[in-house]
Amino acid sequence: MQLYIGNKNYSSWSLRAWLMLAKSGISFEETQLELDTEHFYQALKQVTPTLKVPTLVDGDVTVWDSLAICEYINETYLNGSGWPQEPAQRAKARALACEMHSGFMALRNEMPMNIRAKRMVELSSAAKKDIARIDDIFSQCMQATQSTDKGSWLFGQWSITDMMFAPVVMRLITYAIEMSAPSQAYMKHVLACPDLNRWIDAALQETQIVAIDEAGVEI
Repeated sequence: MQLYIGNKNYSSWSLRAWLMLAKSGISFEETQLELDTEHFYQALKQVTPTLKVPTLVDGDVTVWDSLAICEYINETYLNGSGWPQEPAQRAKARALACEMHSGFMALRNEMPMNIRAKRMVELSSAAKKDIARIDDIFSQCMQATQSTDKGSWLFGQWSITDMMFAPVVMRLITYAIEMSAPSQAYMKHVLACPDLNRWIDAALQETQIVAIDEAGVEI
């Protein structure tokens, strides 16, 4: 199994797929490509029609979207355990994962993932609205799992929803965004994940600069 990813410092979609594989304990090889380079597109030319990362190649199966990769791993290797088992909780988890997958455009544009940096940005009202919604999601899930203070995964056990929101946690840290106490507890729990810390450690060693993702001013 081969996973094609971009820079660990910047590529939020790559992080989602990589963390899903890492948390699942599945053996895979990663091919890391530097974003915005000719080699990036040449290497992906024979792999994925989108020329984007992440892309997963598992035998004769190719999947080129982070959420689709998570679903593929869940169905093929995890017997469905990547989602909550109770139907109502599973439906909510899927809805939140899809909300992250298709929404929060202002936050994405104004707060690109940049793990190495500590930045301050002037946020639009749309970005602030996105942050407020994320704070509500984290807080409500912590209250539902009775983990308001100590933190946990959003639905108790880790799920695909957590994979989708992990890069958001990294953004909130980079730009020093103030969050409610329950949300901070969730973020602390995510940041304690050993697999995520392996990704962070690798990101901190990278040196390539992608100018478009260097938002804000240094704190």
